[in-house]
This record gives sequence, structure tokens and C-alpha cells, in this order.
Amino acid sequence: MLLDSLLAESNPHPGRLRALDVSFAHFLGTLDIQADPTVLLLGALVSRQVADGHLCLDLSALVELADQHDWSPVWRQSLLGVAHDEWRHRLLSSPLISNAGSDKPASPLVLDGLRLYLRRYWNHEQFIATTLRQRLANPLALPAHLGDELTRLFPPTAANTPNWPRIACALAARGAFTVITGGPGTGKTTTVVRLLGLLQTLQLSEQPRPLRIRLAAPTGKAAARLNASIAAQLAQLQVDDNVRATIPAEVDTLHRLLGARPDTRRFRHHAGNPLHLDVLVIDEASMIDLELMSAVLAALPAQARLILLGDKDQLSSVEAGAVLGDLCRNAETGHYSKATAIWLRDLTGDDISAWIDEISPDLNQPDLNQHVAMLRHSHRFGAGSGIGQLARAVNAGDLAQVQALLRNPPPDIAWTDTNADARQLSALVLNNHGERRGYRHYLEQLRLMRPASQADNTAYVTWARQVLADFNRFQLLCALRQGPYGTEGLNRQIAEILQQAGLIETSHGWYEGRPVLITRNDYNLGLMNGDIGIALRIPDDDGELRLRVAFHVATGTDSDIRFVLPSRLSELDSVYAMTVHKSQGSEFEHSALILPAEPHGVLSRELLYTGITRARRWFSLVGRQEVIELATSRLTRRHSGLADRL
Repeated sequence: MLLDSLLAESNPHPGRLRALDVSFAHFLGTLDIQADPTVLLLGALVSRQVADGHLCLDLSALVELADQHDWSPVWRQSLLGVAHDEWRHRLLSSPLISNAGSDKPASPLVLDGLRLYLRRYWNHEQFIATTLRQRLANPLALPAHLGDELTRLFPPTAANTPNWPRIACALAARGAFTVITGGPGTGKTTTVVRLLGLLQTLQLSEQPRPLRIRLAAPTGKAAARLNASIAAQLAQLQVDDNVRATIPAEVDTLHRLLGARPDTRRFRHHAGNPLHLDVLVIDEASMIDLELMSAVLAALPAQARLILLGDKDQLSSVEAGAVLGDLCRNAETGHYSKATAIWLRDLTGDDISAWIDEISPDLNQPDLNQHVAMLRHSHRFGAGSGIGQLARAVNAGDLAQVQALLRNPPPDIAWTDTNADARQLSALVLNNHGERRGYRHYLEQLRLMRPASQADNTAYVTWARQVLADFNRFQLLCALRQGPYGTEGLNRQIAEILQQAGLIETSHGWYEGRPVLITRNDYNLGLMNGDIGIALRIPDDDGELRLRVAFHVATGTDSDIRFVLPSRLSELDSVYAMTVHKSQGSEFEHSALILPAEPHGVLSRELLYTGITRARRWFSLVGRQEVIELATSRLTRRHSGLADRL
């Protein structure tokens, strides 16, 4: 069979097609026994593209895809010698494929222009684009004293540059949808707290009922971090006490907020049972995939505001889609209309003429660019910060600057131009000199600060909270899951190093001090994918010490430590080493990034940038120069039609 011979051509290229993709092609063949085999092959490639994070197969990029994955001569001959018009004719002649918006709703594939989709992802993309366009088309009424409140929250300064946090608040005040993007330390959380203070002040000046505000993040770790940041910023917010009291510090994961149901993709909140809120703020929006964003918009009341925060340059979600990247495609250059620039100048005094799009959009059409603000000044990484310089150089793809910084590293950067071995791992995880510490520190503190045997539960909660905080001072990151340079191999090696140093009792099974990462939502325990816990000996009701795993759960209250029996936890990994993907939403005083020994498809500029910017004060990099250069030069762009639809 021709299809089988075509699919067999993927065998010399591991990873190009998975068994699932091949099965999908055969399934399509059962729906249309007369199907063109190359059309079925394209169906398999669409399935694989989704697994790689793309929303579709872009037929205009087949040559690029062939070169990237070293397609066989048979594939090249079958797929690359076909003109775009011919492809459209052949695909739309198949009962398996419908033209976007046509009357073949049951077809498993959809062709939209030159983009071929699985129907489910086309439906989600269409819904998100339509819903956002509706929100953009409905500007909200502006209170007459908006300018006065902005001046109160952002007192005038001598600076001659635009105050982007103030601009972000002004833009958000007039729309039902706003995106605030910026790198680490640019003040996204500070800005959104001021924005909530502004919105609540304006609300209470005209209405007796305060706005119902909810805060969310994609993972438990990101939620806990936002919880702490919001609480700290609220204390400094320059608003009346009655306003401050109506701004929450409690942060939910998106799955908790939506009411995720076990073993299903459905949520308790949806269009028929919307969320009860007026304002929804979502942090770390770069981690939100297409399907989750669709669920959020479906559950959002029509009159509610949605505010997304995130770094557009970070890695995209593990699942398909790069929603924040699509929304922020023009954030760097602004693309503001002249009307927006004049409005901002009159309202705030900020001059954004350098970020105007001279070809002003039709004022009668919604324009996403007028609802996106990019914060551009990093308070964490100043001009003298090596971490900041390295992150900016990587983000810009500036190989010469990256090489210069690594060859003559500033004090906050350390680089080892070799593959990671036991000696380097030991140096990283056992270091406890000065403040650039490894895992030795939290394990020694665990023993030194252990409560007395007769201490009450409060003392053990305080101890667990401190152990978790000490552990989070350092994190070893890597790019892969499998192999000696992935989480599986590194976690095993690090546990052996710590055991040999006498810091843990054993290197396998359950033992005190073992850090674990939840890898699947557990709704019965209230633990979400990404939550981190540490096994500690805690007295039971009889006073006998037994292992419990302590988790910091973002609740907005003092009871933020949850102890769970190890036997109740099933979907988890040790987390001495964590993938860069899993680290998003976190920051550490010291982080170390271990790169693979050889060039790998997962390496990209976004991965390297995200790994670097997890470090707050010190960053260590272990990897060969050619691998670093490959990652810096490879810019990942996920195929999607969302940006064009908006």
C-alpha cells in the first residue's frame, strides 16, 4: 500500500512521526478508502505538528519543515513538488477536509488558506479570535477623573521617557481586554496592583459595590509566587484603605478557578455557567496553551475585564499554541495609532510618538495593538547586571555579545565550557560558601531548624515553610527529560552525590529531604501540576515522627502549608533537576542550567533566555560553546493563524 510505504519513510528519522501520527493517518484512511495517500500523510504531519506545539501545518512552510527534519527523498518528491493552488484543490476534493467556514462540519481536518488544522484546534482558534475581537470592539466608558487618579498612582518624575506602567494602566482602563508584557523585573506585578487599585477606586467613586477581582496563574508554583508578590505590593499601594481591602491577594491556578473535572477536558465553569467576577488577572500567560485560553474566554462573563501578564520572549506552553506570543507580535514596536498617542499624551503626558504605526488602522475596526503594553525597564537586571546583559544578548540572537560575556563573565555569571560530569554536579549542589549556594544549604538548615519533639503543629508548619523557602533558593535546570543530561539522569546522579555527602539517608524511594514535583493535577488532594513539596518527618497524633510531604499551596491565608502522606502521591518526580519548561513562573537566587552534550532539537533561543532569567542573583551555565551558539541562533516560531485573525 502506497500509504504504508510513505509512512515507512519516517523510520530513518526518529521523532518525525510517532506511532500516534501513523495511526491517525490509517484512521483517516478508514474514513475515506479512496483517499489520496499524500493527503493522509499530510494528516499524519498535522498530528505531529500539534505534538510539537504548532496549531496547524503551514503548507507554505513545507520546504522549511523538510530541511528542519531532514525529510527522505520520497517525502520530498511527494510533498514539495506541488504548487499551493494544486494542494488546495487536492485537499478540498477530499471528504476528510473542509474549507474554513464551509458546510462539512464533520470533517476531521480543516483547510484555512494554506494552513491545515485538526478541527478541534481550528475551532479553538476561531473562538478565541472571535471572542477577543468582540471585546476589542467594545471600549468601556471612561470616568472624567481617570487622569487625576493616574497622577496620584504615578507621581510626575523628571524622567523624559514614557512611563510604560502608567501607559499600561491607562490602556487597560478603557478596554475589556489588555495584555501587559515585559521581561523579568520590569514591574508587571507592581503595575497590575496599581491597575487594580485604579479600577477599584474608579468603581467605588461611582458604585457602592466593589469590583469582584480574581487572580490566577497556570501552575501552583506561579500562583504561590504571584500570591507573595501581590501581598507585598498591596501594603505599599497608595490608595484608600477601603479600596485596598477590596483587592485580593489570593491566587488560584487556572484549573482550580475554572473548576477542572477529573479525567475530562471539561470545566465546571463555561459559557452556560460563567465565572462570578468583574476582573480576571492571569499571570505567566506565556504558559497558557490554546485550549486553556479557549476555556478561560468561554467562562468569562461578557462584561468582565481580562488582563494578561507575561513575558512574550519566554518559552511557550508545553501544549499546542503560543497565545501570548501571537498577541504580542507587535509589542516591541508598539504599532499604536495616532489617535491612541494623542489620547495618552493628553491624559498622562506620555509621548509615545516613536511607537506610532504611521499607517493608522481603520478606527471603526478593533485593533489589538491598542490594547498591548510592553514594560521596558528592568529593575532586577540593571545596566551592570551580567544576567541581564546575557539574557538581552540571547534574546537578540547576538552571538558575539553572548561569547564575550561568557569568555569574560561578570561576577554574577559562571560558565563551564564542557559537558556536565559528576565533579561539576558536585560543585554545584554541594556548594554552601557565601551566598551562591546549592542543595547542601537547605538540607543542613532542615536539620538545624528542626522543632523540638514536643513542639506544636504551628512550629512544624513554620519549619516546613522555611525548608521550602531554603530549597527554592537554588534550582538546577536542564533542557531534556531523558538521558544523562535530562531530569531522569540528573536527579539520579544528584541524589547519589547528596547521599555520599551524608546529607540524605538514601538516593531512592522516600526519605527526609526529598523534593518532589507533582506532574498531574490531583483534585482530591488539591495539588496541581507543578506544585513542589519536600518530605519531612512530622509527628502524628501519637507523637511518633512519620514522613509527610509538605507543600506550599497558594490560598491567600496563613494555612498555606499542606502535609500529605507519601502513599497518597502517585504522579510525581524528584526535582533536584527541573526542565526549563517546568521552571516557568519561578525565580531562584541561584539557578544552574545544564545543556545537552550534543545539539538537540529542543534547544532554542527561548529556552536559553527562559533558563537564564530564572536566576535573580547568580547564574551558572554548563555546556559546550557550540551548543550554546546553536540555541542562541535558533528562534522558535509556532505555526498559528491567531495573530493574523486578530
